[in-house]
Amino acid sequence: MRTLAIVTFLLAGTAAAQAAEINAFISTAIKAATDELLPPFERANGYTIRASYAPSGALIPRFDRGEPVDVFLTDAPAIDTLIKQGKIAGGRTDLARTGIGIAVRKGAAKPDVSSADALKHVLLDAESVVYNKASTGLYLEKLFERLGVGVEVKGKETRYPDGAAVMEHVIHGKGKEIGFGAITEIKLYGDKGAQFVGPLPGDAQNYTSYAAAPSVAPANRDGAAAFVRFLASPAARAAFLAKGVE
Repeated sequence: MRTLAIVTFLLAGTAAAQAAEINAFISTAIKAATDELLPPFERANGYTIRASYAPSGALIPRFDRGEPVDVFLTDAPAIDTLIKQGKIAGGRTDLARTGIGIAVRKGAAKPDVSSADALKHVLLDAESVVYNKASTGLYLEKLFERLGVGVEVKGKETRYPDGAAVMEHVIHGKGKEIGFGAITEIKLYGDKGAQFVGPLPGDAQNYTSYAAAPSVAPANRDGAAAFVRFLASPAARAAFLAKGVE
């Protein structure tokens, strides 16, 4: 009987610990902001966030393979796809957006990217143009064609599956590397050797919107709902803005 009581107690403790956890899938593009937001939410609400960071294109397959997730915090199109598939409870809560930025390694001269014409000359002058294969990269391909330098960029481009690899390439570059990625992601690597040059100029800019939504069957329904409400609060929006997410 004593052994049974101990086992029951331990199982109850495990269940309580799991109930206090929130499994969150979060896009790396907004990691700089969520790193600031998770600790105050945990302190105020008594939950522990188990955050899994990856590009949106890598998070969805993990969910499809059966990894547990209570709440998504990723780009709006990805969440819309999950809604259509019946994998989201209700709609999405729109939070913020981030534009595309330009980076060089720390210590390198910052080129003039204040206009589309200036950006065109920077691309022609660069020894290497680095960007990802995801939605940002698809947009940049069309932009380079529009600027009339698509062929020239093709001859010296390097593409990676995600923004982290792009930043690592820029940081360890030896020549005139120009990297492109989410502004927030570039700033996240500021302490590691990436230098933010500026956003894409004027009408060349493209934004990615980010939203939050609970999964259709979260293990922690109350925690997921509380986390989404917190992310939409004025305090959270101020934290997003401070990290470059509009």
